[in-house]
Amino acid sequence: MSGKHIAKEQPKSFIFSEINLKKKDEILKKYPEQRKKSAVMPLLYLAQKQNDGWIPLAGIQYIADLLEVPYIKVFEVATFYTMYNLAPVGKYFVQVCTTTPCMIRGSGKIVDMCKKYISEKEGHLSEDKKSSWIEVECLGACVNAPMIQINDDYYEDLDEQSAKKIFQSFNDDSLPSIGSQKGRKGSEPIRDRLTLIKN
Repeated sequence: MSGKHIAKEQPKSFIFSEINLKKKDEILKKYPEQRKKSAVMPLLYLAQKQNDGWIPLAGIQYIADLLEVPYIKVFEVATFYTMYNLAPVGKYFVQVCTTTPCMIRGSGKIVDMCKKYISEKEGHLSEDKKSSWIEVECLGACVNAPMIQINDDYYEDLDEQSAKKIFQSFNDDSLPSIGSQKGRKGSEPIRDRLTLIKN
C-alpha cells in the first residue's frame, strides 16, 4: 500500500467532463492503439485538474477502464509520483522543496511556517480546508532557493517573513506576485555581480 494520504471520503463515480472527453481523445491519438496504456500519466493529470487538484479512486478505475488495463496498474502510477494527489489539497497546494540547495538556504524554516500557518502534518488540509502542503524533491529553481510551488506557480527567495505573508494571504485570496520575493530578476546574483567582470 502506498504511503500517500488517500481520502477516506470518496465519490462513488467519476467521468470526464465534455471538454475533457475531447482532450482525452486528443491525448489518445498520440499513442498507437496497442500502446494506449502509455497515456496513463496525462490522463491521471487531466482527472486531477478536473477534480480540484486530486484524483478519487473512482477516477483511477475510470482511467483503467478507458485504457483497458487492471486497476492496480493505474493505482501504482498514481501512488508512485508526487505530482498526483489522492486526497483533497485545497485551493492552495503548497509544495516545499527541501533538496540540498533549498535546505542550505533555509527550507527548514519554510516547513516550520507551513506547520504553523497551514497544517501541523504534511498532506493534510488546513482547518479551513483551503490549503495543504507537502515536502518535495528538487523543483528546479535552485539558484533562487529556498522556494515553494503553489499550484502551478513558483515563489522564490523566501524567508520566514515572506513565507508567512504568502500563507496568510490565503485567507483573503490575495497572493503576492509570483517569482522572487526579494525583487530579483530571473536568476541574477542576489548581491552585486561577482562574475563576468572585465579585467
